[in-house]
Amino acid sequence: MIRPALLSLVILGALSACMPSAPPAAPVPEPQYERLPTLPAIAPAAPREVGLHPGLPAHLDSIMEAGLAEGAAPGAVLAVGRHGRLVHLKGYGRIEQAADAPAVTPSTLYDLASLTKVVASTTAAMILEEEGRLDLDRPVRDYLPEFDDPAKELITLRLLLEHRGGLEAFARLFTEFRGREQYLQQINLRPIKRPPATETEYSDWDLILLQLVVERQTGKPLDKFLAERVFAPLGMADTQFNPGRTQLERIAATEVDAQARGGLIHGEVHDPNAWAMGGVAGHAGLFSTAPDLAVFAQMMLNGGEYNGVRILQPATIARWTAPQVRGSSRALGWDTPSGQSSAGRFFSPRSFGHTGYTGTSLWIDPERGLFVILLTNRVNPTSSNTRHVPLRRAVADAVQAAILDASLVDWEAARR
Repeated sequence: MIRPALLSLVILGALSACMPSAPPAAPVPEPQYERLPTLPAIAPAAPREVGLHPGLPAHLDSIMEAGLAEGAAPGAVLAVGRHGRLVHLKGYGRIEQAADAPAVTPSTLYDLASLTKVVASTTAAMILEEEGRLDLDRPVRDYLPEFDDPAKELITLRLLLEHRGGLEAFARLFTEFRGREQYLQQINLRPIKRPPATETEYSDWDLILLQLVVERQTGKPLDKFLAERVFAPLGMADTQFNPGRTQLERIAATEVDAQARGGLIHGEVHDPNAWAMGGVAGHAGLFSTAPDLAVFAQMMLNGGEYNGVRILQPATIARWTAPQVRGSSRALGWDTPSGQSSAGRFFSPRSFGHTGYTGTSLWIDPERGLFVILLTNRVNPTSSNTRHVPLRRAVADAVQAAILDASLVDWEAARR
């Protein structure tokens, strides 16, 4: 049984020394907990109803407020859910550093950056594989004939999803090239970094190529396919590419880039290669809110179904979210906890999630029926800021330590 006093021990050292203390360690009666029946759609609930310490929301407020005060980001939204219930959803701070900027609310739109890889591109590929329209073990060139560099002929869709295709991690293509066709041509022309299937290296090119395969197979741009097959059916009305500048008051601003982008990036994608591709890219470009992502996370926890709408099959989710290769944390598109993970110390080995460069993160723990969504714009005003890293871990550890009906295991120590 997890005692409230343990919350203090968990957070000490997880963030800086100035982080507030955990909820008081007053005696709490043994919880009489029974798992709640599944709801068709996510609904708010008190933490105690789902086996979480009642002091968790106040403790999360303290962590978030201290983190923002230390400069982790101008603002943030945090959502925590368990067993189909939303126990915490709150905005903190402002949408940008300016003192008169609008306050962040749960409906604030964030540039998800690389969360696009899993919420958008990977989900689309999962759907197409279920329909028999993608074979992960076929070479990429079978779907994209222009991808014909002999050094890349052994790169399969599976290797793209595992980040083991041998491609370089990044290049400043945006300084010269624009659009899908030019990006495909340049990725094909650039030297391979290592032989395919030999090492894991996280690369944006992997998911750009996957995007192009999805678009060829569906005959639709990635954003249109996802809107029709995922976002609209799930009621994720705020999840979109290219949100535009007509609703800036509810969009978190990102970096000030006077040289390449003319100043503050606000209402358009932060990632420069996604921007050069028109804002719709397989690796970045998606904007969303914490409530929408809570729906997506619960769909994944439900085995692919939400509110009577089935997006994926349970077996597909289980297979795609499991680590694929010994020595790598990478699943298919998704990541799993490893090393000093943004999931902290206590997310179970079966957990899966991802992070985004702008300061976003999503972690899902099927063993605990739990998700934690933390959206920040830590790149405002500069991407040199890394204070969001301990904040992510502190939040994740606090949520896991608040679980009253399961033992707390330091899985991070076991991974060393």
